[in-house]
Amino acid sequence: MEGKFHIMIGTSKMDIGFIYGYLSKKAYWSKGRSRELVLKSMENSMCFGVFNSDNQQIAFARLVTDYVVFAWLMDVFVDEAYREQGIGKMLIEHIVGLPELRQVNGMGLRTEDAHGLYEKFGFKKIDSPETWMLRKKEKNENYPGH
Repeated sequence: MEGKFHIMIGTSKMDIGFIYGYLSKKAYWSKGRSRELVLKSMENSMCFGVFNSDNQQIAFARLVTDYVVFAWLMDVFVDEAYREQGIGKMLIEHIVGLPELRQVNGMGLRTEDAHGLYEKFGFKKIDSPETWMLRKKEKNENYPGH
């Protein structure tokens, strides 16, 4: 696979139209998210893109972290035309192997359908879930897709 696909970090090379299109129209977790909110989330995250040999973006993920205590992995997806080729594995392996994340005590994520992928990289169900709390904004018509 090396040479066929490559990963870039940052926002300057990301295909905003591709990312926005997928997140706002296809992803179960972010349908309806506005372009403005997609851009804002990217500006405040470490962004990762997988590109093919023609430099077309085919996958995306973003991570928010303090580089010490916690990191949260979000908006991970691979374009449907490129699935089942190991691209998701390559992307997650790259992210969890970053030297700047070695000191991070915990990395979290939420998924409805990709537990098997993430388990290969050490993600597990939360120990003592009764000790975890989440404050979540209620969905409303003024703020879809969060």
